[in-house]
Amino acid sequence: MKLFWLIALTMTAFASNSVLNRLALSPGDTGPASYAAIRLVSGAIMLAVLVALRSQKKPKLSRHAYWSAAMLALYALGFSFAYITLPTGAGALILFGGVQVMSFAITLAKGQRISMFNWIGAGLAFAGLCYLLWPDEGAAIDRLGAGLMLIAALGWTLYTLAGAQSRDPLGATTLAFILAAPVGMLAWLIMPDVASLRGVLFAILSGAVTSGMGYALWYRVLPHLSMPIAAVAQLTVPVIAALGGAVFLGEGLTSRFAIATVMVLCGVGLSIVGQAMRK
Repeated sequence: MKLFWLIALTMTAFASNSVLNRLALSPGDTGPASYAAIRLVSGAIMLAVLVALRSQKKPKLSRHAYWSAAMLALYALGFSFAYITLPTGAGALILFGGVQVMSFAITLAKGQRISMFNWIGAGLAFAGLCYLLWPDEGAAIDRLGAGLMLIAALGWTLYTLAGAQSRDPLGATTLAFILAAPVGMLAWLIMPDVASLRGVLFAILSGAVTSGMGYALWYRVLPHLSMPIAAVAQLTVPVIAALGGAVFLGEGLTSRFAIATVMVLCGVGLSIVGQAMRK
């Protein structure tokens, strides 16, 4: 049960990132490059303080740390730019639907076995994603935004894969943010945009709390999960994000999104049942 609540708290933090990003960008007075840069810098500062206060040894730089940082930067930038055009729930569904498909592909490439229930669950969730993205005049999804979010999904999948091998969740997350922050600042210099006080506050909240601390928590629970189950668990995030978008942003919940969400949740349920039966 402790693991269950830790995962639930982590998924809520992930969904909050989507809501905070949309809250910052939706008025148009804050740009995606500035938001991503401030988010990474504030996360790095918060995590560095936490590492400095603990009694454990300080984390050391390695190739693994640079790789994690590169994938974190890829995710953060793709995430911010995608949310210029995507609704909160749809963006989260594309992100974590893509993560699921990529995670299964990586698991198969490594020669690991995936249960029948996981296959069925993944197929159902992927069908829901395809249904959401299928062209329709009444519920069109911006293709550029969807493409950027799939790039973010690639970055997040590889970042998660690196986290599954970490023995020091807080230290690994701290190094990733510290190394990714200059990349975010460089992207802001190359593609300069403005940031309002409102946008800066949301970016700091996202970076320091729901990203920095949330990702450290994610790295903590990952060693207890298989890659397919970790991917499937994250598919609960779009539901939370969609509800947050409806409450805080007034975004409508279309019938297409509702049907896609039900398909995704059924896929999650099948995967969890399969894991329980194997145990």
